[in-house]
Amino acid sequence: MGEPLGILTTSVADLTDDLLVLIFRRLCHSSDRESFGLTCRRWLHIENTCRRSLQFDCSFSIPDLSLFHRSLSVKSFHLRRLLSRFKHLESLSLSGCTELPDSGLAHLSSCGSSLRSLYLECCLGITDNGIFSVAAGCPSLTVINLYRCSISDAGLEALANGCLGLRDVNLAYCSLITDHGLQALTERCRSLRAVKISYCRNISGTGFSGCSPTLAYVDAESCKIDPSGMVGIVSGGGLEYLNLSGVGWWLNSVAAIGMGHAEKLKILNLRLCRSIGDESVLAIAKGCPLLREWNLALCMEVKISGWESVGKFCNNLKILHVNRCRNLCDRGLRALSEGCRKLKILYIGRNSRVSSLGLELFKMRRGDVKLKEEEVVCIGPDWTDNKM
Repeated sequence: MGEPLGILTTSVADLTDDLLVLIFRRLCHSSDRESFGLTCRRWLHIENTCRRSLQFDCSFSIPDLSLFHRSLSVKSFHLRRLLSRFKHLESLSLSGCTELPDSGLAHLSSCGSSLRSLYLECCLGITDNGIFSVAAGCPSLTVINLYRCSISDAGLEALANGCLGLRDVNLAYCSLITDHGLQALTERCRSLRAVKISYCRNISGTGFSGCSPTLAYVDAESCKIDPSGMVGIVSGGGLEYLNLSGVGWWLNSVAAIGMGHAEKLKILNLRLCRSIGDESVLAIAKGCPLLREWNLALCMEVKISGWESVGKFCNNLKILHVNRCRNLCDRGLRALSEGCRKLKILYIGRNSRVSSLGLELFKMRRGDVKLKEEEVVCIGPDWTDNKM
């Protein structure tokens, strides 16, 4: 018998591209997404068009998006072919591709217009020439991780000129970068949210002078920050997180933090700043009323008046690190117990000048505070949404 009159037959082939796109985007498992394009050329085109993220399996920034075996050495032609296939990428992670040369990024100059996040962490072969390609072809870039890349001020300046919308920039261990390149970044990219310059020993901090008020996160661990640089770092007025761990070998005063430009500061790490004294602690305690976590571990020169300042003015402090502060004594601990009314956790460890009696008296006065011995640095917020 024939088919009943008035009944139309349809198949998957009759689905429009828009419907296929909706189907592809609703696939939950990566294996389903990767096998979608094996059906036919048309479905392959849909998959290529819809893919927004790409990561090589030697990369370690964004899990769950791997395409290759870890044993594969990523070459320029691999990247060129994939960028030609996936023309609408918004996130590309090449972190850990240690042998990738500058030529591997050359194709970005013609097909990187949609790219918003680029992760080049530990791409040791990437120099200024590769960054020139990024700057030329990725005007929409907002996040870039250049950890341990061999770029100089020339590359950073080109990046700042070509990617004005940059928000999160990781320059940790980029040893060739100086304040000149940093100044270009802060002057041109007025939407900067986070900058990481840890272990960039040629940066003093003056490159931050005049930075945008959007800058909320600065990680300058073990940099050679000087007093003028300290003023530059807080000059934008929007800083909420600041890591200066280890800069105390060169910086004698961080009092500039409390001079009126860091009123929004919430997390401050001064661990290992051995020369920071009571005057700086007083300035910060008075000038940073929103401070809720403060790491003063191994700050050897903070004495009784410093601890009294913390107790008196840090009314929003919830976490305080005082591990191995040799000048913290019973009197200083009492000052902390009588103030800091919102304190919840005190990392105290073993302090030789705090007696057992002094510690017990603190527990009696402040039963609401947890005492922890292990030394934990300030964690603070994620470096970026993708945990760069």
